[in-house]
Amino acid sequence: MPCRFPNRHPNSPQTLDPAGRLELPVAGEWKRVSPRYVVVEIVGTVIFGLVLCAGATALWLLAEVSWAPIVLALIVVVTLVVVSFEPRRVRSIGYQLRQDDLLFRRGIMFQRFVSVPYGRMQLIDVTRGPVARWLGLADLKFVTAAASSGVLVPGLAFDDAEALRDRLIELAESRRAGL
Repeated sequence: MPCRFPNRHPNSPQTLDPAGRLELPVAGEWKRVSPRYVVVEIVGTVIFGLVLCAGATALWLLAEVSWAPIVLALIVVVTLVVVSFEPRRVRSIGYQLRQDDLLFRRGIMFQRFVSVPYGRMQLIDVTRGPVARWLGLADLKFVTAAASSGVLVPGLAFDDAEALRDRLIELAESRRAGL
């Protein structure tokens, strides 16, 4: 099969499979976020939808805007569609600890792969929102010198997030010492 990347050799480590997905070299098993993270995403989406519905209802009832009921119906439909995709979207999130970097992926239709070299990590932060804290989950955030390369791995069990943070700090310090 010819490679779809014009400047890449067909036998390079990153090629496309017949379905058009990016094939990365096998370096380990993809670790996924907790299935409980779906609840965090659904709660956030529903709250956002309710706030928008409240705004559309206020326009309809208080300002007597004639098109507000249509906007209200659209908000409800879009919120329901987004909620129906949340489980699949959460299953698409994963990470791999490779020899020299952490590889992060997310996305269904628009896939994103980010490689964060251990030696370039400057900050590794564990954060927890109220719903995530209630479910025993945490987010792990990596910051590097490049502003666009910050990575957030959401929905990890709190103990796993702390253990991963400690492991990544250890790897980052050992890699920076070699610079």
